[in-house]
Amino acid sequence: MSYAFHGNSFAIVPPTSAAPSARERRERVLVVDDEESVRSVFSDCLGLRHHCSAAANTDEALALLAANHYALVVTDINMPGRSGTELLREVVARYPDTAVIIISGVDRTQRVLDALRLGASDYLLKPCDLDVLELSVDRALERRALLSQARSYNEDLERRNAELAKRKAELERLQAQIVHSEKMASLGQLAAGVAHELNNPAGFIYGNMDVLAQSVAALERLLRFYDTAPLAAGVAERVKNLKEEICYQETLEDLGSIIADCRNGAERIRDIVQNLRTFSRLDEAEFKKIDLHEGIDSTVRLLSRYYSGDRLILRRDYGQLPLVDCYAGQLNQVWMNLLANAAQSMGGKSGEVAIRTWMENQMAMVAITDRGDGIASEHLKKIFDPFFTTKPVGEGTGLGLSITHTIIQRHGGSINVKTRPGHGTTFTVGVPVEAKHRSNPRQ
Repeated sequence: MSYAFHGNSFAIVPPTSAAPSARERRERVLVVDDEESVRSVFSDCLGLRHHCSAAANTDEALALLAANHYALVVTDINMPGRSGTELLREVVARYPDTAVIIISGVDRTQRVLDALRLGASDYLLKPCDLDVLELSVDRALERRALLSQARSYNEDLERRNAELAKRKAELERLQAQIVHSEKMASLGQLAAGVAHELNNPAGFIYGNMDVLAQSVAALERLLRFYDTAPLAAGVAERVKNLKEEICYQETLEDLGSIIADCRNGAERIRDIVQNLRTFSRLDEAEFKKIDLHEGIDSTVRLLSRYYSGDRLILRRDYGQLPLVDCYAGQLNQVWMNLLANAAQSMGGKSGEVAIRTWMENQMAMVAITDRGDGIASEHLKKIFDPFFTTKPVGEGTGLGLSITHTIIQRHGGSINVKTRPGHGTTFTVGVPVEAKHRSNPRQ
């Protein structure tokens, strides 16, 4: 369909070709022009394939746009009041999914460029052939559909990328936890093996210390008897020279302290071996009832580099706890992480770490409190996230609390934290006394 302009009227001419395009679909189109005859012609033309509405000025057009969604606006540029350019700006700003075609009687390149830069899909000159208008409308709607489809694809791609990133992070977390758990299992096996290998020779040394002390005491008695025995002058002189040469008196006086030091060292080796055996618990890898206090105490002894001096005081306030169903080695790993973090939070300053236990609602509760710097509020929600750490590079992996949280969850327990920046932090762990047995502790 086309039209011819005669004075102030239009004559509709049948189109040369009315073959519909396969991409045609009925969309809502708004025609805006201050001339009623133009609105009528354009609406009649486009109304054959689309739902058309008409407005005489920009304000009417904006009211219609606010009430209904339009796929396309066809607007004259020169109208009383607000121009078509202002309408174009409003549509682009408020209705970005709506395409705009500008129709104008002004044939200036700069005007065309300005309209296209503002976001118009096309710029047609009056009087325009209706076939050209229909073609421009088809192109604008097709471009709009392609942009909408592209946005949809982009949003879907971003959503899928976000899901993949989330799954990747979860896989990395699980992989890190598995690797860490395998390392801890390997360390436990190594500790148990070392403890086993050291146990016998350490037992020999410790057991022989008493025999050695008794033998040395007997020899001392004999030597002191010889010291009082009368000797020939020549022999006595030779004995005196020999005693001076070997520092006889000093050696005799030091024998007791040397044996006492050796006994103390043997006792320490024996205790370390026992602590390694208790901490690794590889002989108790099954789900069974254990004494939590025993596990905590063995862990404290392994952390003696923190808690053996006078700088850091460890206070224990143990309540009455029954035996608890658990995987002992895993819970010892929890106490290791929490007690090491408590000591490190002191930052080398003198202070106190407290351990308190009690029963509450069939749960064995363990609270570990430090008097360190506390946890900043912006970090509090992240402390159980994998790889999150506030320690300098090389001093922390960010997995300790994450694995601690996972172990407690596996046992059906709970872990909570309370902190006051500058005053300290308390981690409270609850473990069910009669937890449900799980055949695989790493599930």
